[in-house]
Formats: sequence, C-alpha cells, structure tokens
Amino acid sequence: MEIRTPRLTLRSARPDDLAAMHAVLSDPRATRWWSTPPHETLEQTKAWMDGMIANGPDHPDFVIELDGRVIGKAGFYAMPDIGYILHPDVWGRGLAGEAAAAAIDHVFGAHDVDTLTADVDPENAASIRLLERLGFVPSGSGERTWNVGGEWKDSLYYALSRADRAAKRAAQAPA
Repeated sequence: MEIRTPRLTLRSARPDDLAAMHAVLSDPRATRWWSTPPHETLEQTKAWMDGMIANGPDHPDFVIELDGRVIGKAGFYAMPDIGYILHPDVWGRGLAGEAAAAAIDHVFGAHDVDTLTADVDPENAASIRLLERLGFVPSGSGERTWNVGGEWKDSLYYALSRADRAAKRAAQAPA
C-alpha cells in the first residue's frame, strides 16, 4: 500500500524502517504527547514496528517518507482512531497535516466507516489545531485517561464524519 501526496509518500512499514522510526520514537520532543515515553532501546521500537507490520499491507497505518527518508508515521493503528508522530526536524512545514489528510481520505475512500476519531492531550495545542484544520470537532473529554511514564494525562476527544470531511474538502478546492 502506498499513497503519494505532493511532498510525501505514505506506505506500509518494513523491517528496514527500524532505525528511522527509532530516531522518532526515542526523541523526547517527538514523544512529548505520545502514548508512551521515549523508546530507550531499538528492541522497544522493533516490538512497536512488529505490531504495525503484523497488521498487514492493507491496514491504513503508514510510515511517512520525505525525499526517500522515513520521518514518522500517520494513520490508524486501531480504527477509527487516527494517530501521527513526526521527527521534530521536520515540524512546522505542514507535513503532519498533509500526511494525516492523505490517510483520512484513503480511509474514507476504501473503508466502510462513517466517523473517524482522535484522542489528544489538552495541552497539545499544535495537534488540536491540526485536527480542527482537518475538520475534526470536539466530541468529549476524559480525565486521567493515559498513564505515560507514571504521569496521568487527560484527553480531549475529536470526531470527523465522512460528510464533514467531504464538505471541508469541497470548501478547500480551488474555484
């Protein structure tokens, strides 16, 4: 499975992506809002990647390549909840939004799902802005929903319906 955007390639994970994904998942800046602390060993990242690979090539969870280099992941490890993480070296360039939009459009085009969801830390303002730009709307909240490295985190829940995504894409289309 491969999806191309103007700048990115989203594709199924492969074992040779281990070093690049470890560079992302071991970086404390990248994992500040992630569901696990930074990976301390390649073995941790390998176990995480083995799960991603085991889902199979038709599962909509992708590594992201920029200019042939793996820079993160975006997609749906567990449908219908989207997740994304990119190496901090590529932050601030709109790449997370580009990758997430491609994954969302793929899922709505290829799967019988009417609503996608997201779970975001209330302090993660950048991710909240990204979700809202993609058309997600708040749908709830929870306290002490994630224990990450011994610290409890809260959650804001977001949802994106197929109809709302179609309307958002139509509004963004050139006239």
